[in-house]
Amino acid sequence: MTTAEPEKKRGWLARLKAGLKRSAGAISDGITGIFAKRRLDDAALAELEDLLISADLGVAPAAEIVAAIRKTRFDKEVTPNEVREALAEEIEKLLQPVARPLPEPMGRKPAVILVVGVNGTGKTTTIGKLAKRYRDQGLKVMLAAGDTFRAAAIEQLQVWGGRTATAVVAGNVGADAAGLAFDALKKAQSEGADILLIDTAGRLQNKSHLMAELEKIGRVLKKLDAAAPHATLLVLDATTGQNAINQVEVFRSVCDVTGLVMTKLDGTARGGILIALAAKFGLPVQAIGVGEGIDDLQPFEAASFARALTGAES
Repeated sequence: MTTAEPEKKRGWLARLKAGLKRSAGAISDGITGIFAKRRLDDAALAELEDLLISADLGVAPAAEIVAAIRKTRFDKEVTPNEVREALAEEIEKLLQPVARPLPEPMGRKPAVILVVGVNGTGKTTTIGKLAKRYRDQGLKVMLAAGDTFRAAAIEQLQVWGGRTATAVVAGNVGADAAGLAFDALKKAQSEGADILLIDTAGRLQNKSHLMAELEKIGRVLKKLDAAAPHATLLVLDATTGQNAINQVEVFRSVCDVTGLVMTKLDGTARGGILIALAAKFGLPVQAIGVGEGIDDLQPFEAASFARALTGAES
């Protein structure tokens, strides 16, 4: 590890803590209100469970967390800090099984990563930030502007290509998305790219059209690489709260989602939705975003997220 890496890690943890301030504030202040000079009795535990549900953790995860805390601390005098620590510990246990690194080439060249999600979730921006991460690892990256229905999406991806010194394969507005993905993979193969990130349209108004388009993209990619796409990342916007669950259900029904990326955690008090998603679907959570900066998307770590979310002292 270089001397710069621990500093970079500390910088990310500080941004994560700041980004989750609204979520942590809601939970931490609620804990203080419930547990100031109080025993951990049935009434206090019921209030804690209600607090976790209101923070979008989900009914089942909230009940599981409270049950675990009851086993070790029931009817004892507890401080708010002790409750935050216990909460962080239990949340980490729930999240650890789904914390997975971002997709890597793993001997494939290129590794084809399809990026899906509803328009407005930060999908195109996420692709740009992923390109930066992969470029920083010394990998050759190519982008494909597969959201061909929106001129703004094509232009935005081209801007990110410029910012990250990454080649972008783009066509005209209204061009066939699957044909563009095919051309991009062919180009990525011929130019020895390590990673190909493909943007896609995210219109849920017509689910059958979305299903047909994503299925066609997968089918034409397989003509060049039978295993492509090697990963399909679903980008979710934390500010949508429980609606993120519906989005996962829709996209899982139309494509093989292999991992989740959660954006805009800094813009909401609903950061607990990540726990609800982990509990309901068990899908890998591979990255989270807590800001607009190019480095504000980082691989997901259960422990640091749990502590930042609960306001547990570092």
